[in-house]
Parts: sequence; C-alpha cells; structure tokens
Amino acid sequence: MIELKMKQEVLLMHLREGKSQREIARKTGLDRKTVRKYIKAYESQRRDLESQNSDVDTEELIRTIVEKPKYRTGERPKRKLTKEMEERIYDLLQENEMKVRKGLRKQLKKPVDIHEVLVLEGFDISYSTVLRTVRKIMEKTKEAYIKGSYIPGDVCEFDWGEVKVIIDEKQRVLQMAVFTSAYGNYRMAYLFTKQKTECFQEAHALFFDKVGGVYKTMVYDNMKVAVKRFVGTEKEPTEALLKLSLYYTFDYRFCNIRSGNEKGHVERSVEYIRRKAFAFQDSFQTLEEANQYLMEVCERLNHKQLTGKDCSAYELFRQEQPNLLPALPAFDAARLANVRVDKFSTVVVDQNHYSVPDHLVGKVIKAKIYSNRISFFYDGERIAEHHRKTGVHEWGLVLDHYLKTLKKKPGALAGSMALQQADQKIKNIYDAYYTKNPKEFIELIQYIQEGASVTEIEKAIEELRKIHPSHVTTEKIKILYAKNQEASSLAIRDEEVSGTTNFAEEHLRAYDELFQTKSLGAKEGIA
Repeated sequence: MIELKMKQEVLLMHLREGKSQREIARKTGLDRKTVRKYIKAYESQRRDLESQNSDVDTEELIRTIVEKPKYRTGERPKRKLTKEMEERIYDLLQENEMKVRKGLRKQLKKPVDIHEVLVLEGFDISYSTVLRTVRKIMEKTKEAYIKGSYIPGDVCEFDWGEVKVIIDEKQRVLQMAVFTSAYGNYRMAYLFTKQKTECFQEAHALFFDKVGGVYKTMVYDNMKVAVKRFVGTEKEPTEALLKLSLYYTFDYRFCNIRSGNEKGHVERSVEYIRRKAFAFQDSFQTLEEANQYLMEVCERLNHKQLTGKDCSAYELFRQEQPNLLPALPAFDAARLANVRVDKFSTVVVDQNHYSVPDHLVGKVIKAKIYSNRISFFYDGERIAEHHRKTGVHEWGLVLDHYLKTLKKKPGALAGSMALQQADQKIKNIYDAYYTKNPKEFIELIQYIQEGASVTEIEKAIEELRKIHPSHVTTEKIKILYAKNQEASSLAIRDEEVSGTTNFAEEHLRAYDELFQTKSLGAKEGIA
C-alpha cells in the first residue's frame, strides 16, 4: 500500500523534476498505472481548488490532497450477496431477538451458525460476506439522550445490585435493592439474600415506610421479579408488581431492553452506594448488622451537599414529601405456597427442608415465605416458624417437633440431626446427664415445650448437682423448678402469701422427702 511519503515523492518528481511517469515508476518501484492514477488525481484536485468553484468543498479537497491514499475496498459491490440472502440473514437475526425476549440469550445463532443455515438452505455465500452483512444490519445509529425534568414526588427508580461481603466469617453474595428519587437523588438501599418476589415486595414496603409516603411512578428495568413475559414489544407485569401497585396505588413503567440511560439515576446509585459503603467495610456478624451499617451510609450520603447545587439530597427530598401519595401500613411481603409434609416431618421450600410437628406427616400445609423467615399454618393456626435458610439442601430442624416420634423411638435421639441443631444449652444438658436415659430427656424437652424456662431448668440442675449428680433426674428437676418458681413468686408478692402458702408447702414437702433435707431458704412457719 502506498504511504504518504511515497505519494509525496511521486508528485514532487513529477511537478518539480519533470520526470515522466515511466521513469518515476522505475525509480520508486511502483506500478506505472498507480503512478498515473495519483498524478491525475492530484492535478484534478488542484484544478478544482484553484478554480474557486462554489460547489466544491475546499476543506474536504485540501484534506484529500494532503492525506495518504485510501483504498475503497469496502465499497466494492458484493458479487454474490443477493436481496434474498440479505432478507434471510435479517430473518435469522430477528429470531435471535425473539429468543432474547424469552430469556434464551445463551441459545442465539452466531454469524458462523447463520452461515451454516444459509449453506444448508442452498445459498452460495461465504462466511465473510455473512459476517459483513450481520454487522451492517446490527449497526445502530447512536442515540441522542434527552435530559429529563422531574416533578417533586413523581418518579422513583428501582434496581438490584450484587454485593460481596463477609457474614459471620463466611463470604456471601448478597442482593442490594436500591431506590433513587429522580428529582433529588435521594437514595436508600437494603440487603437481601436473593432476588425473590418476597424480597422485592419487602424492599418496597421498607422504603415507603421509611419515606413516609409513596412515589407516584416507579421505574424498573426488565428484571424477572417485575416483568412476567414479553408480549410483542409490550411487557406484562408480574403478579407481585401488580399487587404492590394496587396496594400503594403507584403507577409503573419499564425501560427498553439494554437502555440503562432510561433510569440513569439508579444505575449510578447502585455503583455509588456499593463503593461508598462496602469499599470501607465488608465484614459483619449478621445480615441485620450489615443492613444497619448500609442504612447509616445512605443517611450520610443523603445529607451531603450535591455537586453543582447548594443543598443536599435530603433537603430536596423534604420538598418532595408533601407531594407523595399517602402512607399506608407496611405491605405484607410474603410469598404463599401449599407444601406437603414428607416422611421426615419436613417441608421443602426453595430446596431447603424445614421441620413441623410430626403428627402432620403426609398433610398439606400453608407456608408464608418472607425474606428472612417462614411461617407454617395448618387449619388456620400457626404450627411452626423458622429462620429462612440462605443456601440449598440445608435442613432446619426443631427438636420439639419430633417428641411424638421420639417417645416411640427414644434410641433414635442420640444420632438425630434434630438434637445436633438444638440450642447449645439443651445439648449440654443431654451430654452431661442423659446420654444413657433418652426417655427422661424427652420428658424434660416436653416440659420445656410446655413453658418451662431453660435458664430456670439449668438453675435447678445446678442445685441438684451440688447435692449429688445422681439427683439430676427429670422428676426432681420438675419439683425443684416448681419450688423455685413458688419461692420467687412469694418473695415478689408478699401480699398474696396467704393464697399461695398451701400450694408452696406441698412442693417444699415433696422436695424434703426426695432429699431427706430441710427446705433451703424456707420461710418461717413453713415446714
């Protein structure tokens, strides 16, 4: 390819030295046709420039003269590409677009696949031609963005962002729900374990409760919790979004696909909050602690003076508040599901197992699934509640739920997962005094289930252990527990002594008979 320096040499030999085209070609090693082409082009351009023709773009002509030669290889006519081929390529690209709308982004045809389809259909076309045609069709004219003007209290944008933090010394990937007012960039964010329906709804309930009202229009991108499906160019909202909209009476709209500029406030907010919060601290003991920290960061950012303005986002938000829709009690953000109790007396929610009372095996019960807990109901009554698991294939078991079965199979207690997941205080009592007597331990668990305090049980065990470890039995624990409860009640309510004396005396006498001792701390007049 001829370079600018070579072009200069050719023209100077011709213009200054008067050499012929043949001689120039011999000295430079260029083809004589090439030499003739550039001399003729220069002479033509020079004549146009000197003629001062008003139809000639002088600046463009000067640029052409002084730039290195350009070869218009891309403008050569495509000899084999026909209108029919081009239309078929366009159809295949449209199929790709439909797959994107259906969430099948990983099943798109690449240019090499489109070439294969055309060849199989009998078209005589090269891969390079297909590639050029695909690029031409996919080429988009750059958009011109229009700066929006917003009314106070009118528009708020929502988006999710991923955050990597350490919770209880384990690295976790959390989902950050971010709200940003379009009018004043007032920001608030909340952390959740997943981008689930209940988390989406709870985030809105928390935000509207925080701001004391509801924005008139909420803006979303094409997230799955907001968009159920695409119907042509229209987007059908999910039931979760419809319920929120009906309850809070806000309107909503969706952005176009891959058009983050249409909700540019929150797009920037996700990155901004994530950096300002978790670039400085990313380790917490609990999710609740992380959320409290995030709330404090958002409050601090909202009170900072905005760039280019003489006020803060919080001050602009105060202007918005009177224009918000009225506040309502927080939305009950729970996903409902009917689940069947399996043979392990558990139900499965999002691939995790949760125990319920063992008399419900085989029954269908109702689950109310919140972002951080799950409640289970049968015949309108709550029968269990669990802290929600965040992984997969995890088990959440409560020992109390298996008492009916364990009474029949006490030998199964020692190796049970339910015992391993029990409160550490309960496990310590079992390991210290009941490993060889599971039946009595099951009776003690039932006693606790009926309302006995574990702390008071520990106190009774300690008193019995001081006498002799062999005295630590469920029957004696119950008697001593009752005696301590009555003694405490008498000390607090002296005015009611007369009404409780007889009852206390019975327990104290029983205690004395068990240990052949006098009651410790017995009140005067009580044998």
